[in-house]
Amino acid sequence: MNISVAQKIRTGAFVLASLLLLLIIIFVIGKQKNMFGGTFSVHADFKNISGLKEGNFVRYAGINVGNVDNISILNDTIVAVTMILQKNIRPYIKEDVTASIGSDGLMGDKLVVISSGNYSSPVVKEGGKLKASNPVDIDRIVNNLSKISDNAEALTGSLASVMMKINNGEGSFGRLINDDKLVKNLEGTLSSAQETVGSVKKAASSATDNMEAAKHSFLLRGFFRRKEKKRVKDSTEKAASREPAPPEKGKN
Repeated sequence: MNISVAQKIRTGAFVLASLLLLLIIIFVIGKQKNMFGGTFSVHADFKNISGLKEGNFVRYAGINVGNVDNISILNDTIVAVTMILQKNIRPYIKEDVTASIGSDGLMGDKLVVISSGNYSSPVVKEGGKLKASNPVDIDRIVNNLSKISDNAEALTGSLASVMMKINNGEGSFGRLINDDKLVKNLEGTLSSAQETVGSVKKAASSATDNMEAAKHSFLLRGFFRRKEKKRVKDSTEKAASREPAPPEKGKN
């Protein structure tokens, strides 16, 4: 079977395109994995990695500078995360930087975010350990919000039940609000109380006026004068008894 020149050309073009596509894929993957440049490794210990996976990005100052190389459980409370970073950013990764678990957008993949350190701090060593900031437990927050929502729903239902009973005139407060006769009786009681208070005030005022009139009466004027003189005399004697006695002559 003879193969035409056109078929050979098409076959060669297909093979060449496949090789070119394979090279592009290798280049893209290699660039993401930092396979074509110098790298160095660091690690950090977390209590919770919040869904972080091997191969996820490591970001510094908003730039992807490496990848998560390995995730291993050291014990029941610590998860070690090893990161491969580009060598050209090593001068910026200080020993006092902090690694935290972040998210690529609102619902994106998890990633490691490295914060900036102090300018004067030494550069981290190869395989050095970074300080870790553990992520917020989203599941716990969601559970707490769910409990708050349930409590709010129960409280709303209780308030609705109370308001319904009040509207139906049930209970003391409901009868007070809805029973016009009871409200009128309460208003009458308050009005009577106000009148009684007014009467008491008038009686007290009259008693004061009567006392003043008695003081100026011809028959009782002498009584009140004698009483006032006695009060002044008692006050004078009491003040004199409190004064210290004068020192005797001839004594030092």
